[in-house]
Amino acid sequence: MRILFVGTVRFSEKMLRKLIEINADVVGVVTGPDSGLNADYADLASICIGKDIVCHITDDINTSKTIAWVKQQSPDVIFCFGWSRLLGAEFLALPKMGVIGFHPTELPKNRGRHPLIWTLVLGLKETASTFFFMDAGADSGDILNQIVIPVTDVDDASSLYEKVELVAEAQLVEIVASLESGDYARISQNETKANYWRKRSVNDGRIDWRMSAHSIHNLVRGLTRPYIGAEFCLGGEVYKVWRSRPLAIAGTENAEPGKVLEVTNGGNVTVKCGEQCIELLETEPVLHVNKGQYL
Repeated sequence: MRILFVGTVRFSEKMLRKLIEINADVVGVVTGPDSGLNADYADLASICIGKDIVCHITDDINTSKTIAWVKQQSPDVIFCFGWSRLLGAEFLALPKMGVIGFHPTELPKNRGRHPLIWTLVLGLKETASTFFFMDAGADSGDILNQIVIPVTDVDDASSLYEKVELVAEAQLVEIVASLESGDYARISQNETKANYWRKRSVNDGRIDWRMSAHSIHNLVRGLTRPYIGAEFCLGGEVYKVWRSRPLAIAGTENAEPGKVLEVTNGGNVTVKCGEQCIELLETEPVLHVNKGQYL
């Protein structure tokens, strides 16, 4: 089974390496240049050079040049894992077995942009690793393989990313075998249960101390590495918050949001929020403030 691979991010790299590891017949890779839009961008071209796999680099997968190149590779199936723009009808029609995509939510729920980030920011208790046959819509095609993944209170973007990668690697091995044997099912998505997440804006990553400590903490863990980090401004300087911890501190009910309540010897800063308090465990740059100051 001739596989053409499409991707640009760290997850793409993991899946490509897994295909190579199991000796799948990867006949070509389409990837993109580092545009600065993906914090988790991965260089797939260097992997191709080391494994003698032909590679095509483009920022528009639907051009006639790219489509002609893909046709030359004669793929039976295309795996598209980590490509943020929609595929056109001509591209989708290229392989006889179809184009298989990936989305880390329990489709049809939570289609759309930034799925891992929104999962954590919204405080959801589970997500899923879902492989599906791509169609003209966004994350709307028939489901091929789906496994639910629990999300714990201590998960952040990094740990959840790793959870999804581990589950997806095992699924991918099963998927390759099932496609080769022809023993697989296509499950239509229930459109009545579908919703779409929008693209995250810059404002979505800004901390407002009037938010609850729980909401701020979810924002921090959703945007931490490998993503860009939640942020706030102080004295004209932007601070990234990489780690935090919500706290319930008695006697702080009358303190205003943004007031610094405590600064430890190690530099951790406790701040009053709209509800409860939050301890900032890691900021960039390091936050130097005094007790009683306002952020």
